[in-house]
Amino acid sequence: MCMACEMGSAIFGSIGMSRRTLLKGAGAAALSAGVASSDFFCSEARAQGTGDKIFTGGPIITVDDALPSAEAVLVRDGRILAVGTRDEIESKKQGAAELIDLDGRTMLPGFFDPHSHVMLVGLQANSANLLPPPDGDGTDIAALQRILRDWWARNKQTVDRYQLIMGFGYDDSQLTEQRHPTRDDLDAVSTELPIYLIHQSSHLGCCNSKALEFAGITADTADPIGGVFRRRPGSNEPNGVLEESAHVAVLLKLLAKLDRDAVMTMIKDGAAFEARFGYTTAQEAAVFSPLLLEVAEQGGFAIDVLNYPEFFQFKDVIQSPWLSRDYRNHYRMGGTKLVADGSPQGKTAWLSRPYFVPPQGKGPDYVGYPAMPNEALMDAVDTAVANGWQVLCHCNGDAAADVYIAALREAARKHGALNGRRNVLIHGQTLRTDQLDAMKALGIIPALFPMHTFYWGDWHRDSVLGPERAENISPTGWCMQRDMIFTTHHDAPVANPDAMRVLSATVTRRTRSGDILGSHHCVPVPIALKAMTLWPAYQHFEEDTKGSIEVGKLADFVLLDDNPLTADRDKLAEITLEETIKEGETVYRRN
Repeated sequence: MCMACEMGSAIFGSIGMSRRTLLKGAGAAALSAGVASSDFFCSEARAQGTGDKIFTGGPIITVDDALPSAEAVLVRDGRILAVGTRDEIESKKQGAAELIDLDGRTMLPGFFDPHSHVMLVGLQANSANLLPPPDGDGTDIAALQRILRDWWARNKQTVDRYQLIMGFGYDDSQLTEQRHPTRDDLDAVSTELPIYLIHQSSHLGCCNSKALEFAGITADTADPIGGVFRRRPGSNEPNGVLEESAHVAVLLKLLAKLDRDAVMTMIKDGAAFEARFGYTTAQEAAVFSPLLLEVAEQGGFAIDVLNYPEFFQFKDVIQSPWLSRDYRNHYRMGGTKLVADGSPQGKTAWLSRPYFVPPQGKGPDYVGYPAMPNEALMDAVDTAVANGWQVLCHCNGDAAADVYIAALREAARKHGALNGRRNVLIHGQTLRTDQLDAMKALGIIPALFPMHTFYWGDWHRDSVLGPERAENISPTGWCMQRDMIFTTHHDAPVANPDAMRVLSATVTRRTRSGDILGSHHCVPVPIALKAMTLWPAYQHFEEDTKGSIEVGKLADFVLLDDNPLTADRDKLAEITLEETIKEGETVYRRN
């Protein structure tokens, strides 16, 4: 177990916080008077009706190649009973069916989240929002300071309770100063209370002097394995910026006071927030907590939550009855999660070729670094495969992907073919064509992150990878050339779980500046929708019950104010989600 995992286990005990996710934002320790999950869900969400329902009156995109569109859908007891023309549906209903008039809105299958962090999404709604435009106002360091002061003033009672000021989502690549805030910048907000800011990538953070003092970090503190305490120029004194496991270690110490109520709120708010964006299945990919089970048992989830606990901290809980292909009260455990490296936009991902512009203090040969020794990753994959666990592995850099692919190749040699296992490589920002060939041969599914083209495409081109390599981030075009199933995600809270932004980025690959980054990787809308619905269901062995509007599947739907198949492709991100329906019942409706 890595040092950060040991700290997380020791500090949070039965609450069960993990490593890189560290609650990536357990910043709910600074729970504000944010919107509670009950505010997101419609009041009728918990009472499932038993009568027939007919959905009709607008375009219905089924994501079913055998019947791509329909006039009407008949739902009974939360499942799809019939799909077809209005006359066909009328002939199959029982009694007086309830008519759900789409009123011109477009209906699709509910979106299936192939990778995110539900507990950490709860942080987004419950801490100072430092995101840059279009998701926030974090444009420069002065703006961050103002946002923190304003948040503190609005949440004084919470700050007094936890003795912590928390912010999420600053991005040095989008700040006017093009650098991270330092301890000196945050000391200008407070020298009496610890302040901690989580970078939008969630792989880095920065804090003030009081937070460093609280965590016991001094000039004599050595860098941990897989992490860095950045230093003031010409000295060993920490400057307040922390990378990877160093970031995790300090944040976990600050969040040791996190109580049960705070974590329960995070869990509920995280699932509720995803429902606002049309996700009827969400993922918690790293943390296991008994409180997840408790929320489920209390009926706290209106959508399905799929859990992949991190291997090194939680391998002892990856077992029945939680490990199952069946949901219980909208919760199930699907396998295990590994983290092989860090963040490309934060320049901690492990590359085979140097960064285009190395970070401050690094030489021209800097390639990032792994999250763990190669042997540890190889052993973890072998254990998971031997136990029949599906593996999801975070690999942003191609050097990290090389090790994961090699680990699965060796596991296949020892334990037999893996094509039925549906193991997953998460993010894959810098995957090469030879790696995709190997992944196809081993049955590894790429879960890609095309939203990078919008949020950090310019940064990748100008600073992280350079023009040539940046063109091929999230290489969806190469996947299509190989007839590979791939999925697309938002990695919330790294980005908002905005399904329309995922769709837009996958189809257009337009950057913040308006550049098209790798036009050969642009995905047609019908395929992009599959990568958000049917293919994620396949990734998680749920294609028989989810991902398309077909007879026998769950009645999980989303309603949009425009049809993505006919809308202007450059305006896909502007389509509004009107309603989220889980098993025939509305769980979110836009006011």
